Amino acid sequence: QLQLVESGGGLVQPGGSLRLSCAASGFTLNRVAIGWFRQAPGKEREGVSCISKGGGTTTYIDSVKGRFTISRDNAKNTVYLQMNSLEPEDTAVYYCAKRGSFYCSSYQSESAYELWGQGTQVTVSS
Repeated sequence: QLQLVESGGGLVQPGGSLRLSCAASGFTLNRVAIGWFRQAPGKEREGVSCISKGGGTTTYIDSVKGRFTISRDNAKNTVYLQMNSLEPEDTAVYYCAKRGSFYCSSYQSESAYELWGQGTQVTVSS
């Protein structure tokens, strides 16, 4: 069974850090591109970041550049999203998703993804 499971969310104060994990089962994660999305209350889901097959290319939405880092650990079949300098505006449910291709072109297009995790809540608040 193909599955993605996110973890690592929680409550953090502004300026704090969290590392989200996206663990894959049923397939080898490093053979495809993986994206992270988020959905804040009352807002549409938006693409946050993407990492290509092999990890050679990473892409970020402007609002998280310099603060978030996407990476992969092939031995653990897991992709991570390291989030630093968190802001209240980062509060959302975060999802990882498997693309049906090697690359991150048009990474914010949800139709390019064929498998989604259940999401993990990130709350940034004092």
